[in-house]
Amino acid sequence: MFTLAHLSDPHLPMPPARAVELLGKRATGYVNWWRRRARLHVPQALAGIVADIKRQKPDHIALTGDLVNISLPSEFSRAADWLKELGGPQDVTVIPGNHDVYVATAWPKSLGLWGAYMAGDGQPPATAFDIFPTVRRRGHGSEGVALVGLSSGVPKPPFFATGTLGGAQITKTEKLLADLGREGLCRVVLIHHPPLTTESRFKRLTDAAAFQAMIRRVGCELVLHGHNHRSEVARIVGPAGPIPVIGVTSASAAPDSKYGRARYHLIRIEREAAGWQLDVELRALSKDGTGCEADGKLSFHSGQPLAMVA
Repeated sequence: MFTLAHLSDPHLPMPPARAVELLGKRATGYVNWWRRRARLHVPQALAGIVADIKRQKPDHIALTGDLVNISLPSEFSRAADWLKELGGPQDVTVIPGNHDVYVATAWPKSLGLWGAYMAGDGQPPATAFDIFPTVRRRGHGSEGVALVGLSSGVPKPPFFATGTLGGAQITKTEKLLADLGREGLCRVVLIHHPPLTTESRFKRLTDAAAFQAMIRRVGCELVLHGHNHRSEVARIVGPAGPIPVIGVTSASAAPDSKYGRARYHLIRIEREAAGWQLDVELRALSKDGTGCEADGKLSFHSGQPLAMVA
């Protein structure tokens, strides 16, 4: 059995900024953080989530973006320090969210500081924005898991939190998933934006339909996302049956926030004769805030008809 912890959208506390750093879109985001979002995302909740993850000792941790808020240089360096406390690059996989590319930035001073957490197997620490898709194999042989990292984060105009994969990334992902499928690995796709066509036009993945069409052709076993700060389940019908698409609540959501308690998901992946069993335990911040408690379970079996999936 392989155990994967999935968390997203930690939105680490934002440091004060200089006026010169707040030109353009950052200005509205900065005001919005201090007026509203600072009460929705609290470091105490995130600390409780991380403490519980460490107690559970998963085999790997997947973090699907939005570590920062408005892409300030100081935010990236603080997030790099926080990642070191969470775990090493071999044990943690990171993909960017829309807030991590809130505005255009120079790679070495922004996402490049987390490059070792995003690079695929056998690659040096990531050195450019066009590294995606990436693949990281974990586990052992035919029992292994392939984590396929995508980037839907693209700088957008003010008041838009949409994401875009782009045709080139979708094409590369299709070939990669097909190859990994032939290897018999459990393919877990990591993407920040929900790859659904039902999201608000101000927050949606603009090419969700193209992503879904690609998944219908080559399949995968699981899609994990963040972005909308909700623990939720959807499905995309794949070539061998339905594929679960699972989102998770923000890992720093305040207990009384509109998102509900902070959560992460503990996913147990096990080989079956006809595919894979995926058991998902939702873990929510406990009332005392020092850890988490079970908040529901989901179970999926890959390669089975739609009506047979729980």
